[in-house]
Amino acid sequence: MKQPPRSSHPPRPPAPAGFAARRLAVDGLDRILHHNTTLEDAFETAPAGLDPRDRALAYRIVATALRRIGTLRAVLSRLMERGLPKSAPRLEPVLLAGATQLLFMDVPDHAAVGLSVDIARSDRDTAGFAGLVNAVLRRIARDKAAATEGIDPLLADTPGWLRERWAAAYGAETARAIAAMHAVEPPLDITVKADPALWAERLSGEVLPTGTVRVLQAGPVRLLPGFAEGDWWVQDAAAALPARLLGDVKGLQVADLCAAPGGKTAQLAAAGAIVTAVDRSGARLARLKENLARLQLSATVIEADTAQFAGGPFDAVLLDAPCSATGTLRRHPDIALSKRPADIGTLAALQARLIDHAVDRVKVGGLMVYSTCSLEPEEGEAQVARLLAARPDVVRAPVTADEIEGIAPFITPQGDIRTLPGQWMRGEKERSGLDGFYAARLRRIR
Repeated sequence: MKQPPRSSHPPRPPAPAGFAARRLAVDGLDRILHHNTTLEDAFETAPAGLDPRDRALAYRIVATALRRIGTLRAVLSRLMERGLPKSAPRLEPVLLAGATQLLFMDVPDHAAVGLSVDIARSDRDTAGFAGLVNAVLRRIARDKAAATEGIDPLLADTPGWLRERWAAAYGAETARAIAAMHAVEPPLDITVKADPALWAERLSGEVLPTGTVRVLQAGPVRLLPGFAEGDWWVQDAAAALPARLLGDVKGLQVADLCAAPGGKTAQLAAAGAIVTAVDRSGARLARLKENLARLQLSATVIEADTAQFAGGPFDAVLLDAPCSATGTLRRHPDIALSKRPADIGTLAALQARLIDHAVDRVKVGGLMVYSTCSLEPEEGEAQVARLLAARPDVVRAPVTADEIEGIAPFITPQGDIRTLPGQWMRGEKERSGLDGFYAARLRRIR
């Protein structure tokens, strides 16, 4: 039998350990910084067979880089007098990923530097700058304290327009506390179907005062006990509060408007409500259905624009409205890069339409909870004030401290809920804080 011709090229050596994760991180940063991709979507092109641990490490590198991107860029500018070459846009993601590991992650210096150089060499656009990558990262590794000396994270890592907004709304000290928490990797919060104490023990976590289980250093979520079995779902402690403000919903007809990806739908269904979940995004509803199937929970799922949804009336309605999501910057740091001041007004106008329409989906005597994961008053307090002034058939149903254990620090003088990232300090920052959320409970009286 004739043998195939032998290749003139020697076999390519296997990639070093950790290369796949770092390469995925660089690709993710490149997509976010240069192609307007969100952090949530940045890893869609990850290889199907990639080890979940590599994917988790890549995500941590990218999320940390985005949280500290102002600081990182300031460090790199100090070491690169001529700046980044315009001919190699992928060079910045390579350097950012390497510097992130050196300055803000528990990664051996030799791995952070060596693998960054390998990645630069593997790409024809950056191969000619591998020596530069090596030199810059080695200088950072030699004196990490000097690299960041004099850089104020509040000024470097938080857009000025957000700093000004938070200082105006909450005061300069609280604005600094919010920004400080955004710089820290968040813990994993989960909502369990039953027995939070058991799951806290199994996952080496703790039960927060409101019943959420907080897990530290969890690793890949899908590999944790109880995930595949549907015993719990990921949900920030603050995000778990709005659905609970509806009280005992067992047997009630409840609409979850703008429902995807479904954490609140799952809460309501697990509590025994007959849930109708509405969202305009078919792709996000597909995720909601997948989550419900894993959790072995059921809901009627409807793809529709909430502002035009004509169902009901319902015993209760939950409207977690689309918003700027500035309360979730710790978990979604790409938001600081993608949002602009003008977005607040645009979103506030949308929220006004949605809340006006949602009220009409509530039975007389029924409750509605309006919530947003925004720190901006225009998307929270101002929306409810406007609604109450315009609709005499709607009144506030104030939240009281005895309804949910641990909720007292978040109740406003008006009886609404306002959580801030700098609250709930529980020792180390890594185990502290929660998303910034606003929620108001309203009752339709006629």
